[in-house]
Amino acid sequence: MEEQDYTRRSQRPKKRRLRKGRVLFTLLLLCVIVGVGYAVTQYQNGLELASDTKVAQEDFSGDTVKGDIENYLLLGIDTRGEEKSRTDTMMVLSWNKKTNDVKLVSFMRDIYADIPGYQSYKLNTAYYLGGVQLLKDTIGNMFGLPIHHYAIVDFKNFESLVDILAPNGVKIDVEKDMSEKIGVSLKQGEQNLNGKELLGYARFRHDAEGDFGRVARQQKVIEALKNEILAPQNIVNLPKFVGAAQGYITTDLSSKEEAQQVLKMVSKGKVNIEKATIPIEGSFSYKYFSHAGDSIVIDVEKNKEFLRKFLGISLE
Repeated sequence: MEEQDYTRRSQRPKKRRLRKGRVLFTLLLLCVIVGVGYAVTQYQNGLELASDTKVAQEDFSGDTVKGDIENYLLLGIDTRGEEKSRTDTMMVLSWNKKTNDVKLVSFMRDIYADIPGYQSYKLNTAYYLGGVQLLKDTIGNMFGLPIHHYAIVDFKNFESLVDILAPNGVKIDVEKDMSEKIGVSLKQGEQNLNGKELLGYARFRHDAEGDFGRVARQQKVIEALKNEILAPQNIVNLPKFVGAAQGYITTDLSSKEEAQQVLKMVSKGKVNIEKATIPIEGSFSYKYFSHAGDSIVIDVEKNKEFLRKFLGISLE
C-alpha cells in the first residue's frame, strides 16, 4: 500500500510539468497568431497607402542571369505630375548570391552617352526618351554591363517609404548647412532626418562638389537605409514598409520574387555594400554641346575596365 502511494506521488510533478508545457505551448501559439495577424494587417495598410502610385509598370527585357551575380538598375525620378521625366538617380546594384557581397555603382547623370536610335545626349535623357528599357540598353551598349532587373521610385514615394520604415528619422551626419533648391533647410551635424529631409540631403548639389557630391550623398543614404531595414528596432515597421513598397516601387519582379530576393539577402547575415561612381577619377573631361549643354565626356574603355574588376564579371 505504501509502495502504491509513493508511486502516485512520484507521478504528480510529471503531470504538473505536462500542464506547464501545454500552457507555454498555448501562449507561444497565441503570440505567433497575434504576430502574424499584426504583420498581415500592417502589410495591408501599407498596400492601401501605396494604391495610387504614379509610376506605371514599363515593358522591360532584362538580360539572362549567368552565374551567381544579378544586377539591378535602380532609378529615382521626380515626376512632378508630368508624363515624362528624367532620372535624377541612376545606380546599378550588383548582388553576388553566393557570397552575399553587394556592390553599388552610381552613374553620373551628365555623362555624354550614345543613346540607341537617337542623337547623343546626357545619360539621364535616355529614360525621358524611351523609359527604363532605353536607359538599360544605353548603359549596356556603352559598358557591356548586363542588367537583369530594374526598380523605380518617385521622390514623393521615397519620402513616404522612409517615414514608414523609420518614423523617428534616419541618422545622417550632414556635412554642411544645406538649403538651396532642396525644399528643406538642413544644419551641419549628426541628426535624424525624416523622409523629406533625407531626400533633400540626397539631392543637394549646389556646392563645389556639384553632382559628384550629390552622388556620394545618395550612396550614403542607401547605406543608411540598409542599416534601418536591418535594425532590430524597426522590425515592427517592416510589414507596412514591405506592403507600401509593392506600390511605391515599380519593378519587373513580382511581389513574391521581391520578397524572396530580400529574404535571401537578409538571411545570409550582415550585408556590406561597396560603392563606386562612374566616371572614375582621371577618366573624364567636361565639354559643352549646343543640343545637350554642359556634359561629362568619359573614357569608356577605362571605365569599362574598372567595372570589370570592381564587379568581378565579364563585360561584352
